[in-house]
Amino acid sequence: MRVMLLGASGLVGSRVLPRLLSDRRCSGVVAPARRPLRARDARLENPVLDFGALPTAPDWARVDAVICALGTTRAQAGSREAFARVDHDYPLAFARLAQGQGAGVFVLNSAVGANARSPFFYNRVKGALEDDLRGLGFAALTLVRPGVIGGERSQRRPAEQLAQRVLGLFGPVLPRGWRLNPADVIAAALVEAALDPQPGQTVVPARDLVG
Repeated sequence: MRVMLLGASGLVGSRVLPRLLSDRRCSGVVAPARRPLRARDARLENPVLDFGALPTAPDWARVDAVICALGTTRAQAGSREAFARVDHDYPLAFARLAQGQGAGVFVLNSAVGANARSPFFYNRVKGALEDDLRGLGFAALTLVRPGVIGGERSQRRPAEQLAQRVLGLFGPVLPRGWRLNPADVIAAALVEAALDPQPGQTVVPARDLVG
């Protein structure tokens, strides 16, 4: 399968990329980005573009599946509007683009508590994206919903770092759904969902993403 990977430079996406490139089921990876990636591979295509102005029907968008690990925080984005643009508008735009070029599989790294009617803005944005993706009618749609993601990020996220330390300390005595979800485990779930897609909609909860 030929796979489009969104968010290839992030905490989870950077773990997804080498897994795809080393998996014999994957014939090639397209990783659109706003800046060139450091990774180099004969099967990797890295179009650099403005996510807010996607081309109509580029050849590189002809893929079988999409893995979306694109995301930010409201603090890093600078505003609610900017956060929603990165975590909702861009993924949805790429989903429509890839589907129009023949993709039948979409795999989203979402979040625990995603719900378009949530009182929490973050969860509302994640839930709205899930709802909009359902409306596109992909043959296979997988929603992976981690809680706190374990791993070292390139950017500082103090709240997440504190949560990682706390959950790492008390993890053994917590219910599985409350434990830390390692980035490598999430990446493995995303890759498997893309390369061995299950028809219809599948939800992978946080309790299934424990290392």
